[in-house]
Amino acid sequence: MTQQQQTAGGDVRLAGISKTYGSFTAVQPLDLTVPQGSFFALLGASGCGKTTTLRMIAGLEEATTGTVFLGGKDITDLPPYKRPVNTVFQSYALFPHLDITENVAFGLRRRGIKSVKKQVDDMLELVQLGDFAHRKPHQLSGGQQQRVAVARALINHPQVLLLDEPLGALDLKLRRQMQLELKRIQTEVGITFVHVTHDQEEAMTMADTVAVMNGGRVEQLGAPADLYENPRTTFVANFLGTSNLIEGEIVSTGGDLVVAAGGGKLTLPRERCSAPTTSGGRLLLGIRPEKISLAHADDADDIAAGRNRVTGRITDSSFIGVSTQYVVESPAGTALQVYEQNIERDTRLLPGAEVVLHWNPAHTFGLDAAQDIDAGATSVEDAE
Repeated sequence: MTQQQQTAGGDVRLAGISKTYGSFTAVQPLDLTVPQGSFFALLGASGCGKTTTLRMIAGLEEATTGTVFLGGKDITDLPPYKRPVNTVFQSYALFPHLDITENVAFGLRRRGIKSVKKQVDDMLELVQLGDFAHRKPHQLSGGQQQRVAVARALINHPQVLLLDEPLGALDLKLRRQMQLELKRIQTEVGITFVHVTHDQEEAMTMADTVAVMNGGRVEQLGAPADLYENPRTTFVANFLGTSNLIEGEIVSTGGDLVVAAGGGKLTLPRERCSAPTTSGGRLLLGIRPEKISLAHADDADDIAAGRNRVTGRITDSSFIGVSTQYVVESPAGTALQVYEQNIERDTRLLPGAEVVLHWNPAHTFGLDAAQDIDAGATSVEDAE
């Protein structure tokens, strides 16, 4: 990489970027900064605007309003080929008649660079395909083809690599391997990666920062662990993993919040509540299924004091190896979910059993009850 390329690097910054098609707004006016050298994910369901946003960074889509900056330079009006950006698509778009070496060298040859061998060899080493240099794309697996596409993009030393559902065509096991592989490559080369995906696990495994998109807006932005532990909207709570959301009324605001729900009282830290915290106000009290412990009703007296408790009856259970997933009917909710690790299984915990759900109040979060309680809960299979 030349000195000029290094100094020209910098953050990707979108200022008031939007995209409309006639009366349809695909991306609402958006302000977003992707720090230089980070792995950044745009995560959301089909049609949320994430791919359109990526294409506006690439110059493949013209922004209706706003400005795209790269390293402080306005690149909004630059055509795609003049932007120091490369894109890897889900389809890979490798040239079937060229071997892997020539596929990777394509961008260099197009720029008139004659001596390409060392750069190509280095790239194939980076993506661990050095032994496949003379094969054709059809002789490689899907994961290997994906790595060739990444190498072909990276050899041009872009300041930003854009990845549009790059693992969408792979089976689950290979996707998981490639998630770790892409993260390793990004860490080694230190180039800014902006990755579009509808797969929550993929975004959380790979990205330093995730922007959860919904309806053309960024719903919430943050580190994966922070988004998961501290969702601010029902959409984020439901879309990133699973959340139990219990409707309740605030009855005390001295210290921790006390909420009347399902015939009992539950507490949560005030700082973990994104809803108004006035006494008498309604809120949605949230708890992740894996944070809950399940006790048979006969053992209720053994539960430590100070824990949140909800009584109920198991309506369904599924053994999935690492854990057992229970569905519990309760005055606090008709289908509360509990994930219990299979360490010491209580054989009494079967459908029909009366149980007590209990958890540390510190793991509880609060959301505004004016929101749709089911927002983001629909599973999404199709990529945008």
